[in-house]
Amino acid sequence: MLYSVTIMMKFDPTSYPTGSGVYLMKDATGLYLYIGKAKNLRTRLRNYFVPGGDGRAQVPLLMARVASIEVILTDTEKEALLLENNLIKKHRPRYNIDLRDDKTYVSVRLDLKEEFPALQVVRQVRGDGALYFGPYASAGAIRQTLKEIYRLFPLRHSRIERCRLRGRPCLFYQIGQCSAPCHGQISPADYAQLVKGVVALLSGRDPEVLQLLQQRMDAAAQAMRYEEAARLRDQIRAIERSVERQSVTDLGGGDQDVLGLERDGGEVELVLLFVRQGKLLEKRSWSVEWRLDLDALIGDFLRQYYSSGVIIPDQILLPTPIEDAALLADWLGDLRKRKVQIIAPQRGEKKRMVQLACRNAEEAKRQRGSKKEARERVLLEIQQRFLLPEFPQRIECFDISHVQGTQMVGSMAVLLDGEPAPQEYRRYKIKTVVGSDDYASLAEVLKRRLVRGINDNCLPQMIVIDGGKGQLGVLVELLAELGLNERVGIAGIAKSRVISNVRGKVVEKSEERFFLPGRKNPLTLRTGSPALYMLERLRDETHRFAITYHRALRRKATLRSGLEDIPGVGPARRKALLKYFGSVKKIRAASLEELRQMPGLPQKLAETLYREFHPSQTKENMNDH
Repeated sequence: MLYSVTIMMKFDPTSYPTGSGVYLMKDATGLYLYIGKAKNLRTRLRNYFVPGGDGRAQVPLLMARVASIEVILTDTEKEALLLENNLIKKHRPRYNIDLRDDKTYVSVRLDLKEEFPALQVVRQVRGDGALYFGPYASAGAIRQTLKEIYRLFPLRHSRIERCRLRGRPCLFYQIGQCSAPCHGQISPADYAQLVKGVVALLSGRDPEVLQLLQQRMDAAAQAMRYEEAARLRDQIRAIERSVERQSVTDLGGGDQDVLGLERDGGEVELVLLFVRQGKLLEKRSWSVEWRLDLDALIGDFLRQYYSSGVIIPDQILLPTPIEDAALLADWLGDLRKRKVQIIAPQRGEKKRMVQLACRNAEEAKRQRGSKKEARERVLLEIQQRFLLPEFPQRIECFDISHVQGTQMVGSMAVLLDGEPAPQEYRRYKIKTVVGSDDYASLAEVLKRRLVRGINDNCLPQMIVIDGGKGQLGVLVELLAELGLNERVGIAGIAKSRVISNVRGKVVEKSEERFFLPGRKNPLTLRTGSPALYMLERLRDETHRFAITYHRALRRKATLRSGLEDIPGVGPARRKALLKYFGSVKKIRAASLEELRQMPGLPQKLAETLYREFHPSQTKENMNDH
């Protein structure tokens, strides 16, 4: 049960309750600064009110901005942990950790409960009882690895229902990368042996895989299937050559995630090493700003990272003990549905791995610092060349996309400190403009963004428009209307022009042109300069984001025209039809008999669908079927 009360800033700790719960610190404008949890709220908050802070140099900096504290009581400390995690995700306070990195990691999913399990590359780990392997930094690299796995263990590629609709096995079967269980080309028992080999290979148990292939090779040789035996021999040799020559470290306890960190003032570099079956698989790093103690930092990191849909290992190794280790381990065990240990090793091989993670954090911080300095130099050049009123910490770019005036959409891509910030990207569906009017659509998108920015006190230092003088004029008028023309720098980027001579033989490409308010001639940046590359990349990312959204709307519109207007076909039925047939095109092409064979589809609805997609058919033709 939750109880909520807001307490204005007072220095009397007896004003606060003694139960477990969450405290939310706000500034004078109501902005959330920090959210924390405590087993005893009064004891925890007393530390913040001690004159000079509690010994942590950062606490006075935080308390100088705090104007009020909201307290939410909970029945248990575990309930407080869950509530704290949800509130941090919702409000994203300034002094809580904000994890950002430049990679999207993937995992490989294998559901053993399926009749014939198949491999899937996924970005979210769900508690569905399936096996997950990873994480892997490169989706392209892991898909290439899966191609090699399919050559060794030819599991199915597509949905079993869809494959069974085909008259013959797919192309993957023809090239030896699928065993075609959908057409009975392999028994369930033999297929289960393939799955066993895939699990062993992805788990890092290479000797077990080699032994399995050796047994299959011997059996093929004894049965005088010499071509199959030779193929298996080549596969064994390929695995032996490709197995990474990496020393295996016996850490005990199954899989581990090893945390290392390097702190320098208010900046902290965090590194996770992923150890699977004793092998170092991947590394992931984050750079965060942090003003409080390391105990709170590590606790915040573990809560935020492991609640984001990632693989939770058997053990998490930390560089220093934390107060909430047992509570966090219990929470992670509930998420994983299996025991999780959180330990700070003091000696031995596990201690060595933590030290290795810390050395990686130190190196990552050094490299990131060099890149940060380079980005700052580029941003300073942009400020000077574009006459911006402030250093462009946040740059936003806007684009409008449509096809012949239909499905008008807008997009916004963002650079934070010179780096793309996908979590800040936004899409806009045009609401007030009828027809093909790029200028009016752009004005609507910009006004919606800027009004929200004024209300949220979150405005960019620079806005880039994908277009020339006309689009820039729209932005100039809007900034003047909102009183922002002295606060936000702007520019329009026009695509380079193709220049040819009179005969059309010599073709050149002009520089990208940037249009600035109050300037007649466009500004050009040196070809190949980092500033030009940064702004071109931002423009291209905005365009890509708009096109992606536009295509999604077009697909939805196509789907609506195909199924949604048919009586009796609701969302659930539409989803079932698409899952069974694979696409609207195949539903249109299906015969009446094929429609009738779909499980769960009423006979009358099958006839209705057939009439809708085959209006030329007569009633007699229907009866013939």
